[in-house]
Amino acid sequence: MFLHIILLAISILLILIIVLQNPKDDGMKAFSGEKSDKAKMKQRGIEKVINNVTCVLAILFFVVSLVLMIIERSNIPL
Repeated sequence: MFLHIILLAISILLILIIVLQNPKDDGMKAFSGEKSDKAKMKQRGIEKVINNVTCVLAILFFVVSLVLMIIERSNIPL
């Protein structure tokens, strides 16, 4: 039960942090073969922090999901 609550909290935080990110309008350029100007630019300030937090939350989400799956398949009571 405790891991379910942690997974829910991570999910909500991940959704909120993704909503805070600036939209990348270069998505269609990748399919058309055009070069993106944003690929050359380094992230700075709050954009870098938000990107790092997103990566950490995504990794935590993946790990907690795997742990929950393993626990539930082995029928270990929480």
